[in-house]
Amino acid sequence: MSHSTLTPVFVGLRTGLHVLVAALTALVVVRVLVEPGRTSWSALALVVVFAIVYVLGGLAAATRPTRRVLAGAVWLVTLTVVWIALLVLVPEAAYLVFPLFFLYLHVLPRVVGPVAVLVATGIAIVALGLHGGFTVGGVVGPLVGAGVALLIGLGYRALAQEAREREDLVARLIRTQDELAATQHEQGVLAERARLAREIHDTVAQGLSSIQMLLHAAESADGERPGIEHVRLARQTAAEGLADTRRFIRELSPPTLEQGIGSALDRLAGSHRAGAGLAGAGLAVHVDVPEQVTLPMATQTALLRITQGALANVVQHAEATAVRITLVVDGPCATLTVSDDGRGFDPVAVRARAGSSDSFGLAAMTERVRQLDGRLDVDSAPGSGTTVRVVLGGAP
Repeated sequence: MSHSTLTPVFVGLRTGLHVLVAALTALVVVRVLVEPGRTSWSALALVVVFAIVYVLGGLAAATRPTRRVLAGAVWLVTLTVVWIALLVLVPEAAYLVFPLFFLYLHVLPRVVGPVAVLVATGIAIVALGLHGGFTVGGVVGPLVGAGVALLIGLGYRALAQEAREREDLVARLIRTQDELAATQHEQGVLAERARLAREIHDTVAQGLSSIQMLLHAAESADGERPGIEHVRLARQTAAEGLADTRRFIRELSPPTLEQGIGSALDRLAGSHRAGAGLAGAGLAVHVDVPEQVTLPMATQTALLRITQGALANVVQHAEATAVRITLVVDGPCATLTVSDDGRGFDPVAVRARAGSSDSFGLAAMTERVRQLDGRLDVDSAPGSGTTVRVVLGGAP
């Protein structure tokens, strides 16, 4: 309970126990010195042994808390034996039973502790009776001390249990807070991407669309006027820019994941089939995804983004006729494969041109996989198509 708010209370109780042991031990020493006898040296030796055993046991419990139960039991048995031997020589040693009560209740198991208290109480009462005769004080005193010790011991255990429960609750709250922060971060990222998509749609896309319409109208009004080739080239450039802008908007605004990654990938493939004519006709996109996929939302979002980037590269660079998207899920591990039959490329050469337009998509996918501690493999060669393989959540 190193982080418990009740730690000062426990430290105070232990400190009080140490002070009580020291004071009662000093009382026994004073009694031996004031009334010396034939057994005085033996009594002093037992007092020293008692003190040494007590200190060594406390140090052992502090340095090896994982072995506290077994070591504590051995320690208390040794301490009790020395106490009984001292009790035979010095009747005032009976007062040492009071700190022993707390040790029994604190160190020994739940049932054994109270039983040890009762046994030690009986030993103290018998010892006092044998030394000075059985009196009401000699019987009631140890019994009252045992009762008080039992009440305090039960209260201490209740406090300790409450502290453990409070620590567990705090730990759960911290974990929940971390999960909430991660979720809010992901939602913030998605919201920002949606905002960017809206901004691009309402500004650049609308402007390009207007420019294209105006140039088309100018081209249609007089197809034979001088410089019409420049107008036609400008219109075609605006059309290509508009197609790229709409592709950016589509990538920034992913299909919803509410129905799972499978449905999202199907819709993404459908949008690329419908828009294939912008970059090349006849692109066939096949999707092979399990019906039921149980993955964290962050992982599903990353897989969807990576697929978007891979498909964008295929449409823009590969000149492919077919693309296959395969997702294999094995517990927490997800393996995404995007393969095409395009013209391929040299991955080493592309990575060497980091920062160029044709390497940006691959770099973005690499960074996203790295953030999730995954692995990205690109298998491609000129004329042999390209296979992008992503593993998230561990090796398959």
